[in-house]
Amino acid sequence: MDQINDFSFGYLTGHWVWITQAFVIITVSMILNFTQGRFLRWLRDKLVRKGTRWADSIVDALAHPLTLLIWVLGITFAADVIYAATQPALFVIRDEVREVGVIVALAWFLTGLISNGERVIKTKEAIGEQHVDKHTVEAIGKLLRLSVFITASLVVLQTLGFSISGVLAFGGLGGIVIGWAARDFVANFFGGLTVYLDRPFHVGDWVRSPDREIEGTVEEIGWRQTRIRKFDKRPIYVPNSVFTTIALENPSRMTHRRIYENIGIRYADIAAMAAITRDVEQMLLDDPDIDTNQTMIVKFNAFSASSVDFMLYTFTKTVNWMEYHRVKHDVLLKVADIITGHGAEIAFPTRTLHIENDQESEKPPIAAQGGAAHPSTG
Repeated sequence: MDQINDFSFGYLTGHWVWITQAFVIITVSMILNFTQGRFLRWLRDKLVRKGTRWADSIVDALAHPLTLLIWVLGITFAADVIYAATQPALFVIRDEVREVGVIVALAWFLTGLISNGERVIKTKEAIGEQHVDKHTVEAIGKLLRLSVFITASLVVLQTLGFSISGVLAFGGLGGIVIGWAARDFVANFFGGLTVYLDRPFHVGDWVRSPDREIEGTVEEIGWRQTRIRKFDKRPIYVPNSVFTTIALENPSRMTHRRIYENIGIRYADIAAMAAITRDVEQMLLDDPDIDTNQTMIVKFNAFSASSVDFMLYTFTKTVNWMEYHRVKHDVLLKVADIITGHGAEIAFPTRTLHIENDQESEKPPIAAQGGAAHPSTG
């Protein structure tokens, strides 16, 4: 800057010296910004053609922070020239602005690099180049970005004249008060961290809780809350701390789906029960959609009020909800055909009324001697 201030272009005097110097600095900044933009675009295109994802991620993360850095340095250097000549009060903070701008540009670059790296890893996982859990990658990415943000904030505070030790001391002394005021936020944060680490569910899973009226498909897992879309398409926003205190089912991770039915036939058809259950069991064994390696029960089960029942207990190979209902539909229709084929019928609730004849009431009246006839009261 001393060399710039001493440079007067030979024939310039007075205020034209610092005006010209500031103009040159801004012009050079514009040229540098234009040049770096063209160069980075050329380099990115070349890296994309070569398929170098990581290098392309670095270049992509560098573009905007580098533009910010060039302009911050250019404007603050021009401000140095102007301040040396005119000393306006506003330009006293130029050094702090320059240092904060450099820190912000560096933090911007690091957070962009982390986000791009996260995207590259998830892309490789999607196309099968490597096997990673994308939700773990997202959690690590969020933690790294949070670390960069906290570190950059502390350095900015130190640059602006605040004592980091004082800030940390305040965090220690005031942590109890702040922690008490923000206990729900902290509980939700650590609840989200637990979800990311334990992974009881992922985005896209179907979850439900027997403890709460929570059931639906997970759409987003945040640090404070999780969004679940119910089957009627209404969203539920569940604080993450809830997941540490409730039982949660994840039907999306079931290995099979169960068909469990009690089927009744008429009491009049009980003689066909053994043949019906035998044929139903054979039908299940022959069905390619039924997993015969799992528990299978087709047995006479109960004498009910209006029927004799047999239990059908088996598991399908599919876990897809729509496919499961197609398989169950076919199985129940085949069971109905087997029952009909044996001359039996599926029972439905009935009631039989037995009426006894009162023979005494059917006797004619008996005439009493010496008087009028009296009806029998038998």
